[in-house]
Amino acid sequence: MPEWLYDAGPNGHWYFLLVTVVMGGLAAYATGSAIAVTWRPRWQLFVYSVLIAAAARFIHFALFEEPFLAPRSFLVDLVVLIAATTAGFWITRQRQMREQYDWLAPSADGRSVRRISN
Repeated sequence: MPEWLYDAGPNGHWYFLLVTVVMGGLAAYATGSAIAVTWRPRWQLFVYSVLIAAAARFIHFALFEEPFLAPRSFLVDLVVLIAATTAGFWITRQRQMREQYDWLAPSADGRSVRRISN
């Protein structure tokens, strides 16, 4: 990862992958999924992503001695975690809609849409 984009040491790209992408990404995906399951509004995705990004920055600081108040690094973490949170939300929401309103979409084998008759 370029030094001008992310403040980290010589193994910073590995720390970024471990903490932000793997650990933070899984937490963000689960958070987005939980927001979708409980039918909460989409704006909460951003709020929880900011909190997870702050936790990821703290882990970078505490374990790997990276700077805690690094705005560029925080923004990179935030962008990655917002993407993971949004992915968890939309995948779960699509599954919910498919299960709840299966009569709106065509079946997997390509047959016509099921209609409700009066």
